[in-house]
Amino acid sequence: MDKRTLLAAALMALVIVLTPRLFSTRSAPPARADSTARADSTARADSTARAAKPESAAGAASTAPRAPAPAPVPSVTPPKERTHPIERAATITTPRATFDLMNPGASPGDVTLPAFHSLKPGTTRGSSAVIAPAGQLQLGYRLAAGADTIALDTLQFAVTQTPNEVTFTAAPITLTYRTTNDGYRLAVTGRATSAPGATLLVDLPTGLKSVEADTVDDTRHLAYAYRIPRRDVESVSFAKLDPGSARVDTGSFQWVAARTKYWLVALMQPVGATPPAGIFRNILLRGAPRTGKLVDAAYATTALPLNNGTFAFDLYVGPQSWAELHALGNDLENVNPYAGWLHPVVQPFSTIVMRVLLWMKGTLRVNYGWVLVIFGVTIRFLLWPLNNKAMRSSIQMQRLQPELTAIQTKYKNDPEKQRDSMMKLYRDHGMSPLSPLLGCLPMLLPMPVLFALYFVFQNTIEFRGVPFLWLPDLSLRDPLYIIPLVMGGSMFLLSWIGLRSSPPNPQAKMMSYMMPVMFTFLFLNFASGLNLYYAVQNIAALPQQWFLTRQRARAGVGTVSPAAGTAVRKT
Repeated sequence: MDKRTLLAAALMALVIVLTPRLFSTRSAPPARADSTARADSTARADSTARAAKPESAAGAASTAPRAPAPAPVPSVTPPKERTHPIERAATITTPRATFDLMNPGASPGDVTLPAFHSLKPGTTRGSSAVIAPAGQLQLGYRLAAGADTIALDTLQFAVTQTPNEVTFTAAPITLTYRTTNDGYRLAVTGRATSAPGATLLVDLPTGLKSVEADTVDDTRHLAYAYRIPRRDVESVSFAKLDPGSARVDTGSFQWVAARTKYWLVALMQPVGATPPAGIFRNILLRGAPRTGKLVDAAYATTALPLNNGTFAFDLYVGPQSWAELHALGNDLENVNPYAGWLHPVVQPFSTIVMRVLLWMKGTLRVNYGWVLVIFGVTIRFLLWPLNNKAMRSSIQMQRLQPELTAIQTKYKNDPEKQRDSMMKLYRDHGMSPLSPLLGCLPMLLPMPVLFALYFVFQNTIEFRGVPFLWLPDLSLRDPLYIIPLVMGGSMFLLSWIGLRSSPPNPQAKMMSYMMPVMFTFLFLNFASGLNLYYAVQNIAALPQQWFLTRQRARAGVGTVSPAAGTAVRKT
């Protein structure tokens, strides 16, 4: 294995090791210190209601600069105690979900998704996944008009229901939930009477209960996300919100959301509305008290200004399925901007990978495990010309290496003569000093694809709960560690074949042992789908590696004669 191959392998290792640590989910720009101080002082000063005036959340126009919001800011705490216990008042069912609607509050509670199973340890096998808030309500509504703020979870609503619609009525507001064709989304409309210039303050879920096998990893993915039209998505992990601190982001948001690793509660501009517009004004994020190292709660409030006393938005509660979110047309498929500051580079490749995988699944109609196998072999086949070119460049450089070494020795005290002689040697063989770098380039070109594959396989819900052969779940680690061992063994075999016709190199030999061991331990707890893909890639590369090794041996660059310092054919 030549130095360029080792360099490319080392870079890949560094990327895979450091990416999860350095390129964590992006967070929104922190609020200015003065805005945080004002938020805290406002919350302390108003001990009875801690209610915000409507202009605190809604006063900023859509063109307002991203600056600290003026005090006071919207409070995340309801201004009054509830006078009635919250109970399920109605149920609205779509082909894909069942929404419990609660009263008081006129808000969704638990949302049951029959097509998905709960994987949480201790739950009944085959039970449906329930997207449940940490409290009793998915959303908290407050109507702010002038100096008055009314928390809707203090009002007892009259409820009327038809098969596709549920209406909550209580002075001074009416809310209606209607089913939609996609099944995970409700159209929400409302009207407030005798409330000119009013604003609806919306508290997002303070957390979502996990339904995953790895509840710790799922909880670590808890985050709020929001998007200003034609800008990148902002995402703020719950862990980034310190207890007692506040963060304010101003502007007009196309959608706001709370999410875990696979599930999403999103409020958005009504689907089909054009052009994309920001309907939510500003967002206040606050850290919640912590009981341990795992952060499972936070607070977020946004504002929806009323237009002539009315408002409308869509509520999505369901999976972070790329196809489902892409169909909504609000750029919601990017709600999880993984890869941190590399997201603009990785995202286009991630989109391509997801489209290809979904197309293969729909066309071939096979298990996702077989999709990954076929995809891995296909990618290796497509990379064959690049790898072949890199190896041929390596063979050329190995042919020249004895002569380059001789020139360096002969003119070691005359750098200018040494440089001229080396340039002449390159020209005589139709090469350039950049040939070593160009030989590495074909190996580095697929790196963005490797980034995309890592994040796609680690985050896509399409692999969740999918068994394959002995693997119970492609999104989880292999419980028997067979796939990581196969991946490491195939990597070692590739190195061993590559070294067979290479000049003796103790460093390369050491790396051929170290890299497979390092990768094996690194990948032990990665998603088995990711391990499966890399193992298939390595196995599919074995024929090409054998073929190129034989070519190198026939080229006569197999070993180096210590006496002559020239390459001789390996027999």
